[in-house]
Amino acid sequence: MAYQPKLTDIKSKGKWYAWLMVIMMMVYGPFLLMAQGNSSVKRFFQAGAAKSNITPPLGEPIVGNWDSPPADYIHDELFARCLVLDDGETRLGFVLVDNVGVKQEVFDAAKEMIHESIGIPASHLMMASTHTHSSISAGGTGEKRRGWTAAEPLDAYQSFMASRIADGVKVAMRNLEPARIGWGSGSVPQHVFNRRWKMKPGTPMPNPLGGDDLAVMNPGVSNPNLLEPAGPTDPEVFYLSVQAIDGRPLALLANYSLHYVGGVPKGHVSADYFGVFADQIQKHLQADRQHPPFVAMMSNGTSGDVNNINFRGPSVKHPPYGKMKVVGEDVVREILKSYYDIGYRDWVKLEARQELLPLKVRKPGPELSKFVKGVMERPESETGRHRLEKTYAQRVVQMESWPDEIQVIIQAFKIGDLGIGGIPFETFAETGLEIKERSPFSKTFTISFANGSFGYLPSPRQHQLGGYETWLSTNRVEEVASEKIVSQLLNLFSAMD
Repeated sequence: MAYQPKLTDIKSKGKWYAWLMVIMMMVYGPFLLMAQGNSSVKRFFQAGAAKSNITPPLGEPIVGNWDSPPADYIHDELFARCLVLDDGETRLGFVLVDNVGVKQEVFDAAKEMIHESIGIPASHLMMASTHTHSSISAGGTGEKRRGWTAAEPLDAYQSFMASRIADGVKVAMRNLEPARIGWGSGSVPQHVFNRRWKMKPGTPMPNPLGGDDLAVMNPGVSNPNLLEPAGPTDPEVFYLSVQAIDGRPLALLANYSLHYVGGVPKGHVSADYFGVFADQIQKHLQADRQHPPFVAMMSNGTSGDVNNINFRGPSVKHPPYGKMKVVGEDVVREILKSYYDIGYRDWVKLEARQELLPLKVRKPGPELSKFVKGVMERPESETGRHRLEKTYAQRVVQMESWPDEIQVIIQAFKIGDLGIGGIPFETFAETGLEIKERSPFSKTFTISFANGSFGYLPSPRQHQLGGYETWLSTNRVEEVASEKIVSQLLNLFSAMD
């Protein structure tokens, strides 16, 4: 393996070293390429990164929890973090957005702007939300957030976000320079816990749709009725590192299968641990204020049923923002264990594929419709078996506005022998693990909330257990949707050279 200069090496040699390497590449590079045959004349690798501020205005409701307080304080700025890769023939773009879930039409608008201005096709752009629960909605305001709004114009914040995403990718393109790429992984198991639990026989578990569940979300720390987690976790943190040819860090894209952490005071806007991670890795790599800028980003893996709470106990209290700081710094620390040992590649082949996958939309059957009608007609003073019956009755009725079938974007990127999948749902850990196991690539990870946000994606097995993530309106598509998505994604992987 060729010598890989570290940051300390670069600083000690000074700027002359960087310029010498660039000049050598310019002088000798074309001869090396021609020696490989005419088909390799375009064989070079470039990368550029940028971030674009998408912090919302104060006063708008923060979404992601059961209440929606108005934003009254900006704890940390929110960004669309952008990375563009170019192998001489193909360009790929990644965008990670600090938001709970961006609708497909917002990303579609940003992709159209990008394609019109700099030519990257929509199929080569993967855009995803991080799933912070501390910002305003990019899915529409009020009831529109859960409604079907594909044909409606974007609202003010959606339009602002789309334009800022496009700006970020444009700047990343302007920052393209000769680069090399590598990747690695580690394990951070101490912060991932399956939040869905099977309970001891006899434990009452009514749901707000008139039935009973076999699994419950967030059962409470040290609950005496805990039996076992309903699914696995994925502790891997995977990261893709991009350096300039003189060793300067340009970007780092990480992937970890953990929900948001929270611990945010009411009304605060924050990027959650995703933002902590980005700040801390930049600090440890001594990449502050460099030009072009270093951009770190954390993507949400397959964490639809995973959070950071150890329900076996004991309960641990943290000050506001305390737990997300612990999580972010632990992930950074794990990455740094292997970061300086990465074998960087001067060139890798890039490829992208996507398909529109049709999925049936879940609608209430006669029995559920009758139950919902009774709940809606019931006086407010009367309570049912579940405190959320009224809430879910309204949401089930709202599902009638959805079409009978939707088409979702399933996307696959190839970077050398690394495969990256994009799924527009809150994907469960077991689905992500299955994709890793069956992928034809040597390494694979999946980004959730990619190119849209259509709710939770339980597997058929999890649907049989019930629980919050399976309730109609929390989950909106057919019960076999996860199997269809896995099959489609694996087909896309296999179709790439």
